[in-house]
Amino acid sequence: MNLAHLHLLLNHFPSVGTVIGLGLFVGALVTKNDGLERTSMLVLLLIAVSALPVYFSGNAALEAIQSRPDVSKQFVARHQDVALLALALMGITGALAWLGLWQFRRNARPAIWNVYGILLFSLLTVALMTVTATMGGEIRHDEIRPAQDVSQAEGTVSAMGAYVLAHGWVWPTCETLHFMGLCLLLGTVLTVDLRMLGIMKSVPLADLRGLIPWALAGFSINLVTGMVFFIATPTQYTQNIAFYWKIVFMLLAGVNVLYLTFDESWALPEGVDSPLTAKIIAGAGIFLWLGVIFFGRMLPFIGNSF
Repeated sequence: MNLAHLHLLLNHFPSVGTVIGLGLFVGALVTKNDGLERTSMLVLLLIAVSALPVYFSGNAALEAIQSRPDVSKQFVARHQDVALLALALMGITGALAWLGLWQFRRNARPAIWNVYGILLFSLLTVALMTVTATMGGEIRHDEIRPAQDVSQAEGTVSAMGAYVLAHGWVWPTCETLHFMGLCLLLGTVLTVDLRMLGIMKSVPLADLRGLIPWALAGFSINLVTGMVFFIATPTQYTQNIAFYWKIVFMLLAGVNVLYLTFDESWALPEGVDSPLTAKIIAGAGIFLWLGVIFFGRMLPFIGNSF
């Protein structure tokens, strides 16, 4: 089994999962069922997370089949561009779903703009995922392609990747923003984790909970800029074992932050120590984010792909 097999296996999750999440969300709005609404938000959030390995493995799948004569290179490039836009919309949907869950815990109900935002972006995501899935099938199945056969067209670089490579200011700008997002993310997460471990007991955990959206903002900056790096030179990453370890640590760290977002420890007043479970989760969070940083810094030195 290789990454091409993984892509064929995983690409059904965002395609079908978004439809399921949207159906649950619409059903929750119609029936005014808060429990079902929370469930639908969780489904949309998990589907958004699953879309990352789907996109990354897609580039590895391209490397495995691009030399075959029956593969349309132009359709590959189009599929990449539409998939990137679908990933962006899915990421926004997931972020809004997380914010809705966070508001459920903090204010008992999400804001009305958040509800309509989830509905709008999930509808757009479903529409674009349908187009993306269709274009993915057209890459090797000429029986479903449009009348004009462009299978011999040259070039598989996406439009975004070509733009990044052609403009020298994009990469250093994204590097700067990536570092700023990392500082914002880790500064917030480490502050919360250290408080969970027993440091700064005089600070109520409820006050620190308001910092979580800043962590989400930092993560969003890092995700966008990191995707720019990947899109410009995907082979530097798909052939690098350090990159896959970074993704594994990042996904696990994201699950860790999600757990802390809804942990009951937030209700503890100042001076009260966190329970053992919260301390274990906080310690694991510090370890996971250090793993993300380590493998990110090791990208040029492990795998010999840079």
